[in-house]
Formats: sequence, C-alpha cells, structure tokens
Amino acid sequence: MVHDSDHGGMLRAREGADGRVTPLELFFDLVYVFAVTQLSHRLLDHLTVRGALETLMLLLAVWGAWIYTSWFTNWFHPNRLAVRLVLVAVMLASLVMSVALPDAFGDRGLMFASAYVAIQVGRTAFVLITLRKSLGESHPLSRTFQRILSWLVASGVLWIIGGLLDGEARYALWGLALAVDYGGPVTGYYVPGLGRSRTEEWTIEGGHFAERCQLFVIIALGESILVTGTTFGEIEASAIAVSAFVVAFLGSVALWWIYFARSAEAAREIISSSEDPGRLGRSAYTFFHLPMVAGIIAVAAADELTVAHPGERATAALVALTLGGTALFLAGHALFTWAIFGVLSWPRVVAIAALIALVPVGFVVPALALGVAVVLIVAALAVWDTLAYRGSVHLPRGIIK
Repeated sequence: MVHDSDHGGMLRAREGADGRVTPLELFFDLVYVFAVTQLSHRLLDHLTVRGALETLMLLLAVWGAWIYTSWFTNWFHPNRLAVRLVLVAVMLASLVMSVALPDAFGDRGLMFASAYVAIQVGRTAFVLITLRKSLGESHPLSRTFQRILSWLVASGVLWIIGGLLDGEARYALWGLALAVDYGGPVTGYYVPGLGRSRTEEWTIEGGHFAERCQLFVIIALGESILVTGTTFGEIEASAIAVSAFVVAFLGSVALWWIYFARSAEAAREIISSSEDPGRLGRSAYTFFHLPMVAGIIAVAAADELTVAHPGERATAALVALTLGGTALFLAGHALFTWAIFGVLSWPRVVAIAALIALVPVGFVVPALALGVAVVLIVAALAVWDTLAYRGSVHLPRGIIK
C-alpha cells in the first residue's frame, strides 16, 4: 500500500484515511446526469434493434469515461490543484461528449470520438507523468499506467478513424475500439515487453470506489424518476394515468431497494477490507455495475412510454424495454453479488425466469398491466431480501444474496 507522502501530497492517503467522496467528484457527476438523460432520450428516439445497439455502444463509452475517472480520483486527491484542474478539463470534455450523444452515429461522430479520446488519453497521460516524477518509471503503479496508456492510445486511434468514417465502417471500428477498452482490464493491460499488471498492484481504497459506483446507480435511478415526473406533468390527469405514474415510481423504489437495502453496504465493507480490492473493483464494480446501469436506463425509457400510453397494448419495444431492462438489472446485480459474496442468488434467477415467462403475455395486455406485473416481481424480490436478512447488518461470504 502506498502512502500520500510518497507522491508529493498529490495522491490520497491510504492508511488511516476515510476515503470520502469529495464535493468536486459530486459536481463532476452532474455532467453524467446529463449523459444518462441523453442516452435515455436517444433510446426512445430510436426504438429499433439497431437503435438499441447504438445506445448500448454509447453507454459503454460513457461508462468507460466515468469509471476510469473514478479509478483516477481513488488514487489522486481532487483537493490538490493539479488534480482539480484535470478533473475540470475532463468534465468539460465529458460535457462535449454528452452533447454529441444523440447524433454520435451521424454528423457528430468525430466530435464524440475526439472528446472521448481526450478524456481517456489526456487523464491517463497526466497520471503517468505524475507517477514517473514521484515514483520512477520502474514502480509497479507507473508500469501499470504505461500499459493502460498504450491500450487507450490504441483504442483512441480506432475511435478517431471511426469518427471520420460513416455507416458500417464506423460501427466496425467503434466496436473494435470498445473491445480494446474493455479487454484491457481483463488481460491485465498486457503489452509486449512490459508484461501484464496484477490486480494486487492497483491498491485502491475500496470504500471510496464502492461509494462512487453507488452514486452512479443513484444517477441512473434519478433519470427514471425524472422522466416519470416530466411525462406525467405533460399529460392529462386521469385514474389510469395516475396509476401508471404510481406504478413507475414503485418500480424505481423496488430497484433501489434491491441494490441498497443490504448488498451495497455489505459489499462496501468487503472491498474495504479485501487483500485484493483491485480485483473486486474490476469485476464487481467496473464490469458488473454496467448491466445494472443499462437495465435502469431501459426501464426509465419504458416508464416514459407506459405513463404516456398506459391503456394501450404494449408494443414490442415496450415489452423489450420493460422486461429486458428489468432482467438486465437483476442479472447485473446477481453477478455483482456473486463477485462479492462468492455465491449465486437463486431468487434473482427465479425473478429473471418469471420476467422471461411474461414475454408472450406482454404482447396481449395493456402497458399498465405489464408494468404492474413487473413491479410485483421486483417488489417480491425486495421483500424476500428484507425478510431473509431481517436484523442482519452484514452479508458475509457464503450467504446467498
């Protein structure tokens, strides 16, 4: 474990530090509130398989920019002037990236790609230069960021070229760029001549990292609340509209309950005391939070459609968003708890199976009825969690969650 004094006071203190999220990090997240809103609206404007795949690719990029920055602020203290300036610059580039999201596969492809590459490469270059000056080139953390920068430069070339091209060429290059971005952590950022990094070398403060990811889940859930309230405010109030509004709200509450009631805090304690927090940070948080966020965004889009047209028969798009989004969230949460606690949550598997069984029903019932059925399933799971661990503060390994 490295000490703050070893880095000229720029890195966070480790031993004896509280690892709190700073106000600047919360301010930084405001840009990603906008990004999530942009993704949700883009999905609603492109309710096709192609549109969904495009939105997923963009979400992967947005999540990558945010999560890499969370790793950065876990090491480097945002209260230091140089770090603060880097974060402000990343925040500005993130805003540009978010503005370009609706037309990223159109005329603003290069704008989106340039902003994303500037975030990833620029921030990592700052880290590498700082670590080399304070620790030397041969230090394990410096070596790790040499490898990371190599991977991000490689993917950055693909992003930029893809932004210059159109149509299928952009899809192919951006898809390859995402494979590089997400393949790096899996391979330990292997680079010929430099070898690969071990997660034990990543020395993150687990409590801070867990809290950052919890806050992004709140951001995604906030989008669901926002679109529900906005849509309800724009339509004529009626009994069925009020019912749809309440059902959408209860659905968001149930998702929050499943994530935060027990597992979030217990997982925070486990990663905080882990001998290899980098491994959990990579699997449970960097990778397995992504399907949860994607699921919440899909559910938010479904809520807007349901509140706007509660009495109409559910369309294929609404069925996919409502059932698929909820199932994606539960699958992500099952993977998250499996990574943290080492066991599979069978109640979540059962809930996903129930959602799959609702697919044929979804095409013959009104949108509100489908929403009620889904809320009953997730609410039942939330109640099961509460009753199963009533009076229990911790969820140690070996207990099914």
